[in-house]
Amino acid sequence: MKRSDTFWDSAADKYARKPIGNEAAYAQTLDRTRAYLSPDQNVLEIGCGTGTTALKLAHSVGHLTATDISGRMIEIAQGKAKDQAIGNVTFAKQTIEDIANGSDQYEVVLGFNILHLLDQPEDAIAALHKVIKPGGMFITKTPCLGEKLGYLKPLIWVMQKLGKAPHVHFLNYARLEGMIQSGGFDVIETGSYPASTGSRFIVAKRV
Repeated sequence: MKRSDTFWDSAADKYARKPIGNEAAYAQTLDRTRAYLSPDQNVLEIGCGTGTTALKLAHSVGHLTATDISGRMIEIAQGKAKDQAIGNVTFAKQTIEDIANGSDQYEVVLGFNILHLLDQPEDAIAALHKVIKPGGMFITKTPCLGEKLGYLKPLIWVMQKLGKAPHVHFLNYARLEGMIQSGGFDVIETGSYPASTGSRFIVAKRV
């Protein structure tokens, strides 16, 4: 389930300055996510980065706890929340193991652009199952590089050796959905936003 916090700490400031790659696809992802959110919910986001998505969804939920393994990412996110005067989002440096070992329970867990970066995504999904209330939702969007961008694998391997890229799984749709189902969820909605890159949006209900 681990990611390199050192890598992401060093990348945080550049990441924060990077514009959204596909605004239309991002907006569609947010719209479909909001369809499952309500003001009475306690929501968790894993791999929140610099907090952009958490802050955009804040007004749709009661409280949102947004976590990342990078302390620098969290610092930037906290600064954004202060600047935007958003008070119902708590940013915290936490691993998925930390979350699973805690006592908090959530109606919804969000994980955007994160599962393909984890060493053991299957273990992460199983751990998150424990903190979602029965009938609650796991909503994720994951780049499935194995679906349409498998040709990038040699390039990413070189970049990893140079310390310029993190560990990446080349998932496809079937494997990703299978992992989520095996983790104790029913997949109730899927979409590809944007379809051209194979980023898979999935809403799954805890069973």
